[in-house]
Amino acid sequence: MQSLKLTYDGDQHATGSKEPHHNVVAIDCPITARGDEFSPGHLLGISVAGCMLLSMGAVAQRDKLDLSGTVVDIELTETSEPYPHVDTITLVFRVPLDFAFTDRLKMERATDLCPIKHSFGEDTTVTATFNYGVAMAA
Repeated sequence: MQSLKLTYDGDQHATGSKEPHHNVVAIDCPITARGDEFSPGHLLGISVAGCMLLSMGAVAQRDKLDLSGTVVDIELTETSEPYPHVDTITLVFRVPLDFAFTDRLKMERATDLCPIKHSFGEDTTVTATFNYGVAMAA
């Protein structure tokens, strides 16, 4: 059985852990702390991008397509109206290899099956752009 825990370490820092594997992630508040660690907002963006990328990966694995090296650039914008919240999450998928149109379509449609993407209210918009055959800088 796996369990998730979050421990407040003081000074606006916390440590999340996943047991029994002892995986950890450090978070802090970007406003009242130093902003050295992931913020909760960063993790929100990474969560939705990760879910969508792994959904693409499931199709790629099934169809023997190589998504290795794909990078997702994540941008969050926030608003305070009518209450403070993330209002947009913009994702740009940079896929090193090019694929046939039908393969692209299957993988892109798979991203829409991500349950995290559909967990946001109507006040938050998630958009994704897919760029194929993108050479990655060293």
